[in-house]
Amino acid sequence: MNARSHREDGSLPDQIGLTANIRTLNPAHVNQSSTTDSSCLSCAIVLGERPTLGGTIVETGGFHAHQDIAYPIPGLVIVASKRHIKALDELTGDEAAEFMALVHAIRVQQRQVLGIEHVYYFYNEDTTHHFHLWMVPRYGWMSRFGRSVESLRPVLLHARDHMNSPEELAEVTRCAAALRDAMSRS
Repeated sequence: MNARSHREDGSLPDQIGLTANIRTLNPAHVNQSSTTDSSCLSCAIVLGERPTLGGTIVETGGFHAHQDIAYPIPGLVIVASKRHIKALDELTGDEAAEFMALVHAIRVQQRQVLGIEHVYYFYNEDTTHHFHLWMVPRYGWMSRFGRSVESLRPVLLHARDHMNSPEELAEVTRCAAALRDAMSRS
């Protein structure tokens, strides 16, 4: 996929089949030939068995994007594979292209709609869940925990333990809705 595969406004061109495949969560849209694991949190979220704060942000043929369920940070997005796989190299070529186009489109909307300047991206293959990418926004309040990947764990724990008032959770929900609305228009 070349740099011209995205429009200047960050929206996705129809020729890669992503824009037309964006829809709200519906278990019927999950590829039934893919494997799932009933004990996997990511599978439960993708299948609609486990709700997330703010609901589904965007869904494509192969991926599901939502707010993280444990860490209430506005604009924190998890992009999970619908297939129960563990590693990036298990994606097909088409899935990898779809994944990168989706991550790019979400990032554009994080910046344009939520004003998020910086994002940390990470995933790990030694997880009990299946393949998913974290898109963690960087906010000013996080600087007291440092400015590197090492700061992420303390930031996430702080958010989980201290940022769960009704007002803060409402802001997380508002941001998820804003991203969902923007993604449905792109």
